[in-house]
Amino acid sequence: MPRPFRFGASLVTPTPSDEWRAKCRRAEELGYDVILVPDHLGMPAPFPALVAAAEATERPRLGTFVLNAGFWNPTLLAREVATTDALTGGRLELGLGTGYVQAEHDTAGLPYGSPRERVDHLLRTVEELERLLGSEEQQPRPVQKRVPLLIGGNGDRMLRLTAEHADIAAFPAARSVPGSTTGTLEALTAEAIDDRVAAYHRLAAGRPEPAELNLLLQMVIITEDRQAAVQPLLTHLPYLTEEQILELPIVLVGTLDQITEQVRAVRERYGFSYLTVLEPYMEAFGSVIAELRGE
Repeated sequence: MPRPFRFGASLVTPTPSDEWRAKCRRAEELGYDVILVPDHLGMPAPFPALVAAAEATERPRLGTFVLNAGFWNPTLLAREVATTDALTGGRLELGLGTGYVQAEHDTAGLPYGSPRERVDHLLRTVEELERLLGSEEQQPRPVQKRVPLLIGGNGDRMLRLTAEHADIAAFPAARSVPGSTTGTLEALTAEAIDDRVAAYHRLAAGRPEPAELNLLLQMVIITEDRQAAVQPLLTHLPYLTEEQILELPIVLVGTLDQITEQVRAVRERYGFSYLTVLEPYMEAFGSVIAELRGE
């Protein structure tokens, strides 16, 4: 039996206090289960933004999507996690990744490291967080016995780390373009996503309980003309045909009924039951949530 849907909204635009709280309340009204904040320079600082979101809402959980482990010292991060979980009434979900934008590290004066070094640091961070947050001596203490951990990544070592430690496995459905310092990403084809999900399941075969699988959607457009809506993507994704773009699970384009069926098909094919939408598409996807609520 498929896992029930959950839906997250990733809020990326800094706004004054009143506007931020109104935006979070709107996400709750639209039916989102999780309000999420990324960890990029130029965007809201994750933990204070989530505390403000908790004060403005009652039902949604609050998550980082995802923290750049290279920005964080594990001991100081444990304090942030525990404090934020306490101040949000035990609604926190912690998302972690390696970070993929070298320019942000350069701006912050922090080392970027090789892919192996970044994964090594993430692993140390996860293990230290588990040790600290699981210790009765840790102060402050989180409200939850275990703050749910989401890890995002596609590479083999990242999938192994995710299989061993994460409650939620997040698939970006894109890979970094080699040599890019600004975080340019290249979309994975539907078949490549099949491969990555299958690799994760092989690595996670020994888990006592399966993880929830998450997918970050990149576009949601309700339209009668699917082909016209994806024409701009042909310039940005010249290595994909129009047919391949329309097959991507991260691109939801069509009538409301078509998109609703796409979402069901994404869960059926890949197992993605937790879908995250970027802020610009929050309103459009709200109509889809209304159609799928309870499934």
